[in-house]
Amino acid sequence: MQTPQGSACFTLPSGSAKAKAETMSDPRIIAIDLDEKTIIWRNADVEQERRVAIFDLLEGNHFKPLRAYPQDYAGPYRVKLRVEEGRLAIDVHADSSDLLETLVLGLASFRRPIKDYFAICDSYFQAIRTSTAQQIETVDMARRGIHNDAAQLLKERLEGKIEVDFDTARRLFTLICVLHIRG
Repeated sequence: MQTPQGSACFTLPSGSAKAKAETMSDPRIIAIDLDEKTIIWRNADVEQERRVAIFDLLEGNHFKPLRAYPQDYAGPYRVKLRVEEGRLAIDVHADSSDLLETLVLGLASFRRPIKDYFAICDSYFQAIRTSTAQQIETVDMARRGIHNDAAQLLKERLEGKIEVDFDTARRLFTLICVLHIRG
């Protein structure tokens, strides 16, 4: 039998609940929202980065909270990102929109990477408009390096709480940056 997403649906023998939970697991984000009250300022470049990050994130991600949820719920998830009192709040919801948990991370260790990322993105957007292809490539390599380092930091901060792959961490970091834009 095929599900609407095109994946096979299997019926397990009424044996192990753990085997059933592992088979029913779908550790991915199916919807992501940013707290609109947190986003103070936008421009076309930022909006494009946000749209691309969300599109890419929803196309392929690995997001597996490590806390046990009621009825052994194991995904998929709806996620909302917001900044509250200088901290990143990650609201994790079931696909039914029921809140499962809110994970709060201090943002102090992200201040420098966010600042560096904003600076290099400004340089990149300026380079696209006025520089040679080689100059653009140089700035883009620096931008990717900062982004990769920040994604690794995010993975480390989520360790023991939420398992994410590297690409998911990169896209989440982009969205965290969008939440920090000031006019």
